[in-house]
Amino acid sequence: MLPTFTLGDKILQWLVDTDEESCRRVAAARCPYCAGPLHRGDYARKPRGGLLAVAGEVFSRRLSLCCGWDGCRRRSTPPSVRFLGRRVYLGVAVLMAGIVSRALTTPREVKRATGIPFRTVGRWRRWWQTGFPEGRLFQEQQGRFLPPLVIAALPASLVERFDRAGRDFAEALIRTLGFVAPLTTTSVADGARFVRAQ
Repeated sequence: MLPTFTLGDKILQWLVDTDEESCRRVAAARCPYCAGPLHRGDYARKPRGGLLAVAGEVFSRRLSLCCGWDGCRRRSTPPSVRFLGRRVYLGVAVLMAGIVSRALTTPREVKRATGIPFRTVGRWRRWWQTGFPEGRLFQEQQGRFLPPLVIAALPASLVERFDRAGRDFAEALIRTLGFVAPLTTTSVADGARFVRAQ
């Protein structure tokens, strides 16, 4: 059975608020290279949501900061729950497509259900099952999940763990986005501490 999910106003606002809070916290920590002040230096993005997150395509700016001291001017990009690294598709679309594609058998069904090309979804599934578990975030945090997550069922097994009541899929999805947010930046060391715990 496929999960039903709509990227509504409440979730959109949570994504925006979480990214804004993360940006404020990174700015307050100052430049990690020279301790200079960090100023907003957002940049344009043209995100895609497929059929899974069409409403999220309004996110046209990636929050970012730039050091204000001459001679440094280095960028510090805070972790994000809206964008999953440099991927063109929104993080919620990457999560949902990975879950939906496990229940479908043909490339045509995947494309029809997600609006995302099957090859793209296939790359994401391979990343969820190989790149993600081999990464630092998963290696450091896998002990939180007992019994261990089923790697072959990622990202669904991860989202299921965040569904505390067993019936609020949207809340589990946004908790999962918060969990993977440190993967969205390389310019902020220990990005996990800047994402608001839920």
